[in-house]
Amino acid sequence: MRNINFLISEIKSNSEVMAIIESRMKEFENLGKSNVNEIFNELCFCLMTANFRADRSIEIQSKIGNGFISFSEDELSLKLKEYGHRFPNTRTQYIIEAREHIPVLLSKIKKNDRREWLVKNVKGLGYKEASHFLRNIGYKNYAILDFHIIDLLNNCNIIKTRPKTLNPRIYIEIENLLSEICIKNKITQSELDLILWYHETGTILK
Repeated sequence: MRNINFLISEIKSNSEVMAIIESRMKEFENLGKSNVNEIFNELCFCLMTANFRADRSIEIQSKIGNGFISFSEDELSLKLKEYGHRFPNTRTQYIIEAREHIPVLLSKIKKNDRREWLVKNVKGLGYKEASHFLRNIGYKNYAILDFHIIDLLNNCNIIKTRPKTLNPRIYIEIENLLSEICIKNKITQSELDLILWYHETGTILK
């Protein structure tokens, strides 16, 4: 059994890694201050990451750019397929439908119920993807729970059993446990996610 506080402390002592994490956090904050098109672009990135690798999604996001807004449905689907996305048609549908929310997106993410609004109104976003999106635009206190992180928490005895699904109730319960760890280690949920992701993968993406 591993001690999660020891893991966090060990990585926090690595100045090179923490400098990268600090830089990434600043990038997130800056993105959150940008225009609605840039923020929608990041929303599309998070729509692509569900059941698909983040590094591949980053590559596709870079190649498509403003096409998330300007491409027709057929064009976008062809591009996603060409660039190797696992679910080009489904993700295209989600992105096309998400465009309807562009006029209100900035106002909605400023409200306290921002995550609930995203999950309820943007098809393809669950709690994990909505939290990922909000973290990437500068909100620091949402946990991003995938099963790599769940397995780590289980191995560290933070959670006693590995849940088969992450429904909203279970998600919030685990997020609250992580909040206690964040307080103890004087870090935010965003920093914790990057620290744990680095521990699991040796990389710091977004």
